[in-house]
Amino acid sequence: MLLNYIQLFHLKLLINMLKKIIYSILKLVMKTTMLKNTEAVKPTQSIYDIQVKDITGNTTTLEKFKGKKILIVNVASACGYTPQYAELQKVYEEHQDQWVVIGFPCNDYGAQEQGDESTIQNFCSINYGVTFPLYSKVNIKTSPVHPIYQWLTNASLNGWNTQVPDWNFCKFVIDEEGRLEGFYSSAVAPSELIKQY
Repeated sequence: MLLNYIQLFHLKLLINMLKKIIYSILKLVMKTTMLKNTEAVKPTQSIYDIQVKDITGNTTTLEKFKGKKILIVNVASACGYTPQYAELQKVYEEHQDQWVVIGFPCNDYGAQEQGDESTIQNFCSINYGVTFPLYSKVNIKTSPVHPIYQWLTNASLNGWNTQVPDWNFCKFVIDEEGRLEGFYSSAVAPSELIKQY
């Protein structure tokens, strides 16, 4: 009986160690995903024409952000990267003369955004003081994919990128004229990303 407990204890230690190793490898791989539009390829369709719904359900476009860089982030309230909300808010406050941060909640990754829009808005406001624009929940990996993410991940629309977010808090940078400039994985901190521009 004692031998079974010792074996079980060692098995649990081994499993925990393997989990840490796998997480470290994933974190390392995710950190290296940074893609840039080095050729300054222009889109075939304007991102400013795509209709989106804000967090309160009003239909709008991103046209009002023309002339600023846009940092588009797929966000979730129950993710290990959720604390990035604080850094996104800081970027928004400190750079809002040149940048706008916008969040698109999504439940496609680990079912980590199960709340409705009102719940999401309250969570972001209460826990992180979010004042940057939030939009209604979108699908990115599940059908139907929202048109904004069709544009961001389809080279025939944006001009060059096919990278689909692989987790919550992936980031896309749009330049002042609506050109997709870059894709950054979840592990890239918003403050580090901003320094590249």
